[in-house]
Amino acid sequence: MMIDLRGWGPGFFVTLMLLSIGLSDAQAQRAATGPPDWPCVQRLIPELAWGTMWAGPSPKELDQQWWEDEEVGRVVRFATSRETSRDDAIKRVHEFVEQVASGPQAERERRLTLLFAGLFERVNSERGRIIERIRSASRGQLSRLERVSGMVDELEAMRASQEASASDIERLQQELHWEQRTFELRQQTLPALCEKPYLLEEELSRMVGAIRAEM
Repeated sequence: MMIDLRGWGPGFFVTLMLLSIGLSDAQAQRAATGPPDWPCVQRLIPELAWGTMWAGPSPKELDQQWWEDEEVGRVVRFATSRETSRDDAIKRVHEFVEQVASGPQAERERRLTLLFAGLFERVNSERGRIIERIRSASRGQLSRLERVSGMVDELEAMRASQEASASDIERLQQELHWEQRTFELRQQTLPALCEKPYLLEEELSRMVGAIRAEM
């Protein structure tokens, strides 16, 4: 006995078609923004360049690393911690900047440059990890879409065959349903994930702005 798939089949295949079209549209939008595994409409910038946001002394010319100044290290780690809210992070940076503002100019510039170096390094590193997560998730989605497409072809062949059993068709139908569902759920999470690198960059810019105000 052949299972009648009309109750769910059309909706599923229309959804699958829309998903495929949506993915194609996203790929077209990405044409000028990054590689094939970059699913975001935002332009891919793999790493930030410190010179685009910092006009003070070069961090490369410092005579010590940012973590070697214990207080700077504490501020940097607190401000860039995932557990720290954005408001608390900028508040802590402001407090440190105000604290060193009354010191000698050379010392003030040195410590504020150390602070910038630490914030930039930590945020840029975290941003890079998130970008790799996004690209890995995108590669997984492309593989899943190919798998779903292959299962659709297999199901259609089974439905057309007189030898396929009802239980085999039902089993493949269920597998196909869950693959589609997984694809949809993971696709829905991508826009929020795509925002994270840019939110980090925005937060870094705010903190750097607080530092520059006292340079």
